[in-house]
Amino acid sequence: MGEATEATRTPVVLSGYGPVGQAFADRLARDGAALARRHGVRPQVAAVRASAAQCRPGPDGSVPPRPQWGPAGPLDETLDHTGARVFVQAVPSSPELRQRAAEEALTALRRGVHVVTATKSHLLTHWRELDGAARSGGSMIRISGATGAALPAGDLARTSLRGLDCRTIRACPNGTVTYVLDRLAGGDTLDDAIRAARLRGIAEADPTADLSGEDAATKVRLLAALAWGWDPSEVRVRAEPVDGATAGRALDAASRARRLRAVAGASADEPGVVHVRLEETAAGDPLHALTGPEKAVVFGCPDAGDVTVSGGRSSPVGAALALVRDTVEVTAPRTGFH
Repeated sequence: MGEATEATRTPVVLSGYGPVGQAFADRLARDGAALARRHGVRPQVAAVRASAAQCRPGPDGSVPPRPQWGPAGPLDETLDHTGARVFVQAVPSSPELRQRAAEEALTALRRGVHVVTATKSHLLTHWRELDGAARSGGSMIRISGATGAALPAGDLARTSLRGLDCRTIRACPNGTVTYVLDRLAGGDTLDDAIRAARLRGIAEADPTADLSGEDAATKVRLLAALAWGWDPSEVRVRAEPVDGATAGRALDAASRARRLRAVAGASADEPGVVHVRLEETAAGDPLHALTGPEKAVVFGCPDAGDVTVSGGRSSPVGAALALVRDTVEVTAPRTGFH
């Protein structure tokens, strides 16, 4: 396939310009020609919005310094002025930004603009409303970046398991906790393990959501919504945290050639419930094989056999690549083997 024609150039409006948003814009600017050759579409960031300011990147995709940004107008005006086909959300998944993220996603979807998001907060509270807006606008919403960064678990749950009668989801979708548990098994205290995770760029400054099981539960809530149509806002979470008492359990498991894992699980036979438990895993279990900050999800399909996906970098670049993948997926031509 040759270089993209003008008709294949896809304007994108990006909301959020932190580490993930910057990595996304950089990837499109760097890899645009390659995406055009391989997939027949060339997404380009036509506008960047952050807080109360926005800007238009240069012809080469470069984003001007913040002092050169102007005030942010209403999103619908930005979508009209740019002719955007995709609205990408890379804003933090915080309670303070939830309503804004929901309102902007709904605006885009109702106008027929596809939404690609790495933001989780509004998916947990506005799932049904977002789905309805997408259907009314004839648009799509893709959430790979919210279900495990570069790990393509969301794609599996959404389409690849159709007809396989998936009955269970069993996952270690939080790389920080897996890393911390392995450090505890090696003799670290919890504080030392968290400090090491921060030094490696794995853990957030505040790892509470990771250690409490909240982040893992959130990702499985979203995977269950994709796989079984659950409404994430109605899902009950029962989570066992990693705390000061966990070190002894991790050491004890290691003494018997086992590894302690924070396993988030859901079952089609127990609708609306997600458990996060500290489980000992043995050799042969895909979750036992994880090292460092790796993640994995096992989809239990009784007749087809378990389907496992693992790996996928937990980093701003990994999340940005998930956004690139979803952007290409909603815009690339679909004929033949594509």
